[in-house]
Amino acid sequence: MSVPILNASGCLDALTAPEVARSLDAFVTKTVTPLPREGNPPPRIAEADHWMLNSIGLQNPGIDDWCTGSFPRLRALGVPLWVSVGGFSASDYRLVCERLNELEEVEVVELNLSCPNVDEAPETAAELVAAARAATAKPLYAKLSPATSDIAESARAVVDAGADGLSLVNTIRGLALDPETLRPRLALGPGGASGPALRPIALACIHACANAVDLPIVGMGGIASGADAIDAIAVGASAIALGTILFSDPAAPARVRAELDAEVASRGYGSAAEIRGAARGSPSTAISSSN
Repeated sequence: MSVPILNASGCLDALTAPEVARSLDAFVTKTVTPLPREGNPPPRIAEADHWMLNSIGLQNPGIDDWCTGSFPRLRALGVPLWVSVGGFSASDYRLVCERLNELEEVEVVELNLSCPNVDEAPETAAELVAAARAATAKPLYAKLSPATSDIAESARAVVDAGADGLSLVNTIRGLALDPETLRPRLALGPGGASGPALRPIALACIHACANAVDLPIVGMGGIASGADAIDAIAVGASAIALGTILFSDPAAPARVRAELDAEVASRGYGSAAEIRGAARGSPSTAISSSN
């Protein structure tokens, strides 16, 4: 059995590409905040060598409109649903999680604690997790930034605060210039960098966190093939999420799953879960496709 394959939040619109969403083991929504957000001014996306930069700015309809508009349509897809939650204070996270706690079909809440394109909440990541934990009994996955001096310590802190799993990693801040004008290609200058060049950074973060805490980890960051997925699993991921690759290859979930299964078989393993921790010699702990 292969490990679960999800999408990275913001990299797939399930309502315009429902068949792609149905090819996943779970669909992760764009980040939802308490109030509607128009997002950042354009241009908001640019490519730079092996990176893609984005500065969307958490554009979303707000939790009230999401619950009455997007949620019923997403529920109808029949795909396990993870909802990404964001905000600018602990009370924001608590409010959105309280609303989601009422929705039985929302299986997991992913806490976006590290968006590089908006102002950060004044509270620590652990305090934000604690606020969310007080508002919902649903599983909470903390999405952490690679831009920290000790991500293992961050992982321990959010786990102590009540996180049930980790999503690793979010994008990292980068900048791309127009070769003619030498001005930033994004309207606000920097943006979140993703794509193949993020992969070794993500692997280092997954490896560090898997050695620090014994919880499920969704590995993401530059995964575009079965071989990439094997690497993420070997350093400690128990599920993987596809991000930037979905923009150029919407069929990537099925392809990566087939490549992963073939890679696992060629290495003589019975399942991808058996590979978890091979790079660090630790026991494996898999998560089911519905958790």
